[in-house]
Amino acid sequence: MGESHGDRFVAVSGVGLDLDRLIVEGHLDIREGCTPLGRPTDRLHDPSRVPGKRRGGPRTQVPPQVRARVIALTRMSPPTESGLSHWSTRTLADHLKRREGVSVSWHYIARIWREENLKPHRSGTFKISKDPAFAEKVADVVGLYLAPPGGAVVLSIDEKTQVQALDRTQPVLPAAFAAMEKRTHDYVRHGTTNLFAALNVTTGEVLGECKPNRNGASFLAFLKKAVKPHAGKEIHIVLDNLSTHTTPDVKAWLAKNPQVHFHFTPVGSSWLNQIEIWFGIITRKSIRRGTFASVNVLVKQIRDYINSWNENAKPFTWTATADEILAKVRLVQTTVKKLVNNNSK
Repeated sequence: MGESHGDRFVAVSGVGLDLDRLIVEGHLDIREGCTPLGRPTDRLHDPSRVPGKRRGGPRTQVPPQVRARVIALTRMSPPTESGLSHWSTRTLADHLKRREGVSVSWHYIARIWREENLKPHRSGTFKISKDPAFAEKVADVVGLYLAPPGGAVVLSIDEKTQVQALDRTQPVLPAAFAAMEKRTHDYVRHGTTNLFAALNVTTGEVLGECKPNRNGASFLAFLKKAVKPHAGKEIHIVLDNLSTHTTPDVKAWLAKNPQVHFHFTPVGSSWLNQIEIWFGIITRKSIRRGTFASVNVLVKQIRDYINSWNENAKPFTWTATADEILAKVRLVQTTVKKLVNNNSK
């Protein structure tokens, strides 16, 4: 059977071929052009149409000074009278239009943020240590991570205190009921436990134990358990400055065990302790979204997670040198000093 021109057009357009290319290559005569519904194709008869040319007017070019102003405002807090704590693309676009008479779209601001890696919608935390021996302690701890003494064991020890056994007031709905898991916003608190943990920096294995309280006696009991598997070796332990780590009983035990050496992180710098990384992982993956009918259920889940972790334990790869850390800290100190001076004017 013969094939009509309309059928030819429907056939070629159905496979997504470019109409302009078909016209240029002679596969389709503009005098035969019809839409699939048989209506005349006016754009095919438009002599001003150039194949391949994008229709519409040219984009409006934003002056460089406007871009610079967007970047400058993004790096500052919103004016006090705005009542805003931080910028969004829309609030910044609105501010520029109403306060400065500059009209740009929020899409444009979003593009600048991506290009300049600006993220004013996000926030983090920081704390500058006031430890007078900060640099020396950073060098000591980081040295253990990057170049541990030959044949020695490096353990990172700390406590995650007041871990709550939270139970939801209604059953958790699994993802099968919706696009995501859902739980009630309210909960019942069944008590707390304290997780003592020791990370072997070389192997990535974790020894953990939950105790009802946190004191010097509990810490010393866990410390003895943590070093027992490494009898006969030099043991270097990274830990923070909690008073429970330096009780008279702990000091007396250290005097009797000279193969064990404590390395304290600077005051206010527990982030330098690798076990804190692991605490963050177990919190996200096991504890935060858990539902626990009792403290015993919580403790069992923590034990199960530790056992599962140790089945495929891998050490964290520490890459930051002491000099790099100190350089970043000095930069933050300089920035904070400038902010304080500016606010005092």
